[in-house]
Amino acid sequence: MNPYEILPSAAFWKSGVVSANPYKMEGIYRKKFEIDRTARIATAGSCFAQHISRHLNKNGYRVLDVEPAPLGLPREKHLAFGYSTYSARYGNIYTTRQLLQLAREVAGEFIPENVAWQKGDRFVDAMRPAVEPKGLQSRSEVTLHRRHHIKMVEKLFKQLDIFIFTLGLTETWLHRSTGTVYPTAPGTIAGTFDANEFVFQNESYDEVLGAFEECQEIIKRIRGGRPFKVILTVSPVPLTATATGNHVLVATSYSKAVLRSVAGTLSARHEHIDYFPSYEIVTNPRLHSTAFADNLRSVRDETVEFVMGHFFAEHPPVASAKDAPNEESAGDDAKEDVQCEEALLEAFGR
Repeated sequence: MNPYEILPSAAFWKSGVVSANPYKMEGIYRKKFEIDRTARIATAGSCFAQHISRHLNKNGYRVLDVEPAPLGLPREKHLAFGYSTYSARYGNIYTTRQLLQLAREVAGEFIPENVAWQKGDRFVDAMRPAVEPKGLQSRSEVTLHRRHHIKMVEKLFKQLDIFIFTLGLTETWLHRSTGTVYPTAPGTIAGTFDANEFVFQNESYDEVLGAFEECQEIIKRIRGGRPFKVILTVSPVPLTATATGNHVLVATSYSKAVLRSVAGTLSARHEHIDYFPSYEIVTNPRLHSTAFADNLRSVRDETVEFVMGHFFAEHPPVASAKDAPNEESAGDDAKEDVQCEEALLEAFGR
């Protein structure tokens, strides 16, 4: 007898992948811990995290939303303005370094530089440049909105019981003199690129891992030492473009390899961190790329459905969405933020 003879079918490529049903893979995910129906869940990360947040909501889980859309904003405009997407209006958080910077800002340990980027004759928050498609009227208005946002993220960190984060990229752009990290390169959505002011960086395994470890320690301090659980995923979405000088396929492979390795290390190292293999389910060669739309980047809706089916097989949906506790909102803080909300409505052109 050899040690492989007693292993289950999921341990072998032929039976676990080639002959297996890719839409319902046995043994690909086994939960590390339970998600209580009253657990307050926060979501963040790259664009794939939007799907996770939506499906958790749809299946009755208590997903926090500390920055809900103003009542006067039509539902069809929520996504364009960064609402009803994640648990706060921070837009896509692609890297662990970006997440760390946000946590440091909430803790009062860091003030980002060059926050207001110009877009035509208006301004956007460089840390979340896509949440204001039309931009704001002034730099001071960007500062006002960011102050409100940081206060809401602090509330989120204090309230959450489980943090679900999707790792998306290793490539990032930095402010040379201060180390401020941005989610997009200056000049792509807004701002102006100056090679003397901004520099590209492709994060290493140690940098990605170290940033997340430091980030969770800061969040724990913000919470007064109260522990929380984490579920990590890796986005299966390839890079749109790379600034490394390598072919985009090579750059994508590097990025995903680093992120997947970091997620594995964190899950193995910490009892409170679980890893859900959405990346493996989507990129399974058995699917022959049919998990993606024709651009081979966008994940099809039906793919997201069966990916989340694997998640809910381990974490069954709450009996009905109406039975789940209500989502958290700004609550009493909303009264203190009338000025900010009025500014938002003005920005929407109302």
